[in-house]
Amino acid sequence: MEMAYRERWQAEIAELQGILSGLGLREECKWGKPCYTTEGKNVVIIQGFKEYCALGFFKGALLKDPKKLLVQLGQVQAARVMKFTSANEIATKAATIEAYVREAMAAEKAGLKVETKPRQFPMPEELTQKLQDDPEFKRAFEALTPGRQRGYLFFFAGAKQSQTRTARIEKAMPAIFEGRGLLERR
Repeated sequence: MEMAYRERWQAEIAELQGILSGLGLREECKWGKPCYTTEGKNVVIIQGFKEYCALGFFKGALLKDPKKLLVQLGQVQAARVMKFTSANEIATKAATIEAYVREAMAAEKAGLKVETKPRQFPMPEELTQKLQDDPEFKRAFEALTPGRQRGYLFFFAGAKQSQTRTARIEKAMPAIFEGRGLLERR
């Protein structure tokens, strides 16, 4: 798999690689991107996006972030990224980037873990009703792993209209009866 937007961010990637090369990390290619590890553990990864190039910290939530440079993308709990739009910006922040990476390395070497808590998703009214009306479906839904249940709850609750939530539930029922998660194929 090729890194997205590699050509667009070539200079920025090179600048980040230059900074990271002097920190005693091992560069590996993971998920088609330059990933930097220490003692076999992922520390940072360089990623290209449409609007920016990013240095992703696998356990960024553990970092102090005094300069407020780390951004949480989506609903991830542990990872954080630094966004850049030019090689010059990276060069001017080199010392700061290096300090953040060294802190991430120290956290990894110390075996620190990000405290994650399962997110609670609301039970849509339509699902509550379906579970009450259909005991067999209720047993099937409750037999799913907590992660699969959360996936469905997130998907069902994401619909704005009751009609759409109901349609999503109906469409998902065969997979739920088979014990499959939302994105699992047969």
